[in-house]
Amino acid sequence: MQIKFNRIVTQLGVLIIAASTLAACENRQKAGESTVQEQHEAVKDTTMKGTGNVAFTDQKGQVVTLDALKGKVVFINFWATWCPPCIHEMPSINSLRNTFKGNQHIEFLMVDVDNDIEKSAAFLKENNYDLPLYTPSGDIPPEFLGASIPTTVILDKKGQIVERLEGSRDYAAPEIAKALEELINAN
Repeated sequence: MQIKFNRIVTQLGVLIIAASTLAACENRQKAGESTVQEQHEAVKDTTMKGTGNVAFTDQKGQVVTLDALKGKVVFINFWATWCPPCIHEMPSINSLRNTFKGNQHIEFLMVDVDNDIEKSAAFLKENNYDLPLYTPSGDIPPEFLGASIPTTVILDKKGQIVERLEGSRDYAAPEIAKALEELINAN
């Protein structure tokens, strides 16, 4: 009886810790706010109006704008080293990027929202991730990043948002690579 009780208490504790961790990284909707579907449609309707000059800085201090990346599919992941869901999806993003290694028609930008490029670079190196690291060079439009990380934004070759995904995902799933390949091959 005592062992069964201890097991139940332990499982309940693990559940509480997991829920707390997710709450720390993901924004919970408040009553009266739009639904996720409405937010998704709003992002699609925005189609990059005024966001082409969004810029990011790499480890060498070089600035890249989204205008400069038009003509390529762009995969942008907003993350932080302290965010468990961000860390959880990192291996699959690394795998996805390796799928497209050498493909000049797609760019990956791993954007550290904490602007601590040294800490993020150390994290990537420690975990053997071969991912291009950036920090924001200014404000990030809400069409790209709300109050939740991880968030991934995928732009087509015209620089338009085709997808905005909040929360952790398995980016190594074959359908993700297929969808990106279709965007790359689109006119």
